[in-house]
Amino acid sequence: MANEKWDYLGEKWENIEPVIKDACKGLVLSDEQLRLVMQRLTHEINRGLAKETHEEAIVKCFTTYVQNLPNGTEKGNFLALDLGGTNFRVLLITLDGHNFDMKSKIYAIPQSLMLGTGTQLFDHIAQCLALFVKDLEMENEVLPLGFTFSFPLTQVGLTEGYLARWTKGFDCSGVVGEDVVRLLEEAIARRNDVKIDVCAILNDTTGTLMSCAWKKPGCRIGLIVGTGSNACYVEKTRNTECAVAGNYDSEKANMLVNTEWGAFGESGTLDFVVTEYDEAIDRNSINPNKQIFEKMISGMYMGELARLVLEKLVDNGLLFGGKCPVDLKTRGKFFTKYVSEIEADPKGKYTNCREVLAELGIRNPSDQDCENVRYVCSVVSRRAAHLASAGIACLLVKIGEDNVTVGIDGSVYRFHPHFHDLMTEKISQLQTYKFDLMLSEDGSGRGAALVAAVAAQKR
Repeated sequence: MANEKWDYLGEKWENIEPVIKDACKGLVLSDEQLRLVMQRLTHEINRGLAKETHEEAIVKCFTTYVQNLPNGTEKGNFLALDLGGTNFRVLLITLDGHNFDMKSKIYAIPQSLMLGTGTQLFDHIAQCLALFVKDLEMENEVLPLGFTFSFPLTQVGLTEGYLARWTKGFDCSGVVGEDVVRLLEEAIARRNDVKIDVCAILNDTTGTLMSCAWKKPGCRIGLIVGTGSNACYVEKTRNTECAVAGNYDSEKANMLVNTEWGAFGESGTLDFVVTEYDEAIDRNSINPNKQIFEKMISGMYMGELARLVLEKLVDNGLLFGGKCPVDLKTRGKFFTKYVSEIEADPKGKYTNCREVLAELGIRNPSDQDCENVRYVCSVVSRRAAHLASAGIACLLVKIGEDNVTVGIDGSVYRFHPHFHDLMTEKISQLQTYKFDLMLSEDGSGRGAALVAAVAAQKR
């Protein structure tokens, strides 16, 4: 197995024709290109932190007002609400030192609500919250709630955050520019059937960092590589120039900063690594010219990137004898999970690959076709891992400490068979600080409850 892993990480693709490698060459990034990504991201982060450039900065670096990391003394019942994609979760977390018990339920958000009004969305969330609390027979207990809201927020305090823009396929009216805590509180108040105290709003990167810090006090970075991609990190309080005075403790040395790095590249700073495939993804997205970095890394786009490359290879007669089935020509039909499944095949075996291709209507592909498909998937996922690695390397250099733990959550990191190894290897090559990558167990849920717990303790 070690040999196979080396084969994978060492890029030994001897039996891929040069003409196929040539079609993919823009997706293969050199360390020199990745260092330039780091340099430009650092510049953008500094612009986001500084008061005079924050307004026009692309990478916003929002202050989270979270200054206390958990220390294991947190006790009690806490609710967490985790909204960040097509489902949301409600969790009840019972903390007692380092013991922790969790009950949770997942609720769907229909497409109609993702594109409806803000009132409809928050009424739906409040209804599900109330059902959850009543099922547990806790409607008479005052429950502190941590609200994970995984969209770009301008925060002016721990319980006040204004939606900067929708991402991930949401476009509810009447929410952009509004305080989402207030919208949630109003929806809960309209029902008037449960006692919920919203103690904190945070995004999933903050939750991931908090959740990992509860187990590993050296955690200083939270990363999401899932439907979207984003990172937060521990910054020196004195550098968070945009924090609203009076809403935080200026004596405390550190504060968590939510970078919103998904937007990196919107000003053309990543044009030197953008390919024709990225341009096609961007053109056909619901947010053209936005979230450029995210579109090159995250699970929402990875399958589609692979599909576009495969479609081009078929059109050029280099794959499947030039015959392109309808599904392979259809946007969104090549799922990101296919990339992980295909790359999970052992070297020289194509069981998963053949199953995926059969689902797409491709019967009896040759071994060489399967090898070519796997090569395309690996090039797309490797680039995602390397770009995420450049981002993490940039933050490690910024923090400037050894033995930093990076807490990571998200379906791509969790389920892709090589993502962890690719990132560990590349981050080590791009910078010299010691670090470790830790998979967050239920980051955005437990992390939200921990932020609420720390906030409730302070109150």
